Amino acid sequence: MARPMHMRRPATLASLAAELGVSRTTVSNAYNRPDQLSPELRRRVLETARRLGYPGPDPVARSLRTRKAGAVGLLLTENLSYAFRDPAALGFLEGLALACEGAGQGLHLVPVNPEREDVTAVHSAGVDGFVVYSVPDDDPHLAAVLSRPVPTVVCDQPRVEGVDLVGIDDHAAIAQLAGRLITLGHRNIGVLCMRLARDRNDGFASVQRQQTAHFHVQRARLSALADSFEAAGVDWAKVPVVERFDHSLPHGESAAAQLLDGHPEVTAVICTSDILALGALAEAKRRGLRVPQDLTITGFDGIVEAERVGLTTIRQPVLEKGRAAGKLLLGAAEHSKPRHITLDTELVVGSTSAPPRTTEERWFGP
Repeated sequence: MARPMHMRRPATLASLAAELGVSRTTVSNAYNRPDQLSPELRRRVLETARRLGYPGPDPVARSLRTRKAGAVGLLLTENLSYAFRDPAALGFLEGLALACEGAGQGLHLVPVNPEREDVTAVHSAGVDGFVVYSVPDDDPHLAAVLSRPVPTVVCDQPRVEGVDLVGIDDHAAIAQLAGRLITLGHRNIGVLCMRLARDRNDGFASVQRQQTAHFHVQRARLSALADSFEAAGVDWAKVPVVERFDHSLPHGESAAAQLLDGHPEVTAVICTSDILALGALAEAKRRGLRVPQDLTITGFDGIVEAERVGLTTIRQPVLEKGRAAGKLLLGAAEHSKPRHITLDTELVVGSTSAPPRTTEERWFGP
């Protein structure tokens, strides 16, 4: 019978220290605190480690010892691909990543399905703190985050007592947009909005649903529109608001189609995101409607594609929002009281808004 092949035992931190004739601390510093060693000594440690096959300190053991994971968790109640598909989310992610890079921290994405309540991913995430990106106030994953003894920063929504928050003044921002349309003369308006709650509703949203929305950003934007247009003599109860659970161009198109089929009299479509507005532009083009001569369309976010097509929108600093959230979280130990950061927005008047068509003008609809 063949004799078993002799396998060399892998080198350990102790055996590497013995080989070099240095302390274990010196070997550890070569990996974790290189500034404590001379360049020549660190080079000698790393070269000997490679020769002996020492893989470096065990990160799991190190985290158990230090009780630090070295990573920030980003709770995103969307499928993982959303973070890389949605331009606003991608800009926020870049800003957060820049803050983590500057602090030498990793970034751990914790995406969860918005239609499921399994919070296992939150409880099992090895992170030193969480940034929560835009979730409803009744989200079970948010509750799971808040149950962990780590610092938390919320971006956009919801507002949680005692928790740091980064966001914008959504009410004031979209009120500025509403004021622009009112000045232009629009009174027959329709609205396309993002999801208002965790239950799926792809259709018209009643005033009650708007006012009890668990996504407070959407609630604030709709409330501001209602206040502005009612002050101009518009009965908000008669304004059609179409909700879409999924946030994508095709869903913006279908929402616009549903709105225009049911209310062909509207002269302006106000969208609570640029993605929905871009979908509305595509649907208007499909119907042969001229924008802005036949139909004004506006958005919210100020993404690159919106700028390219000349969309009238509200620009918000999504990258700076991510960076600010990261800095708040990473500096949480230095503050005992919750902090709120409100970033500025800007009304961008593009080529998709104009005074409403008159009754004498030809209607190019279907």
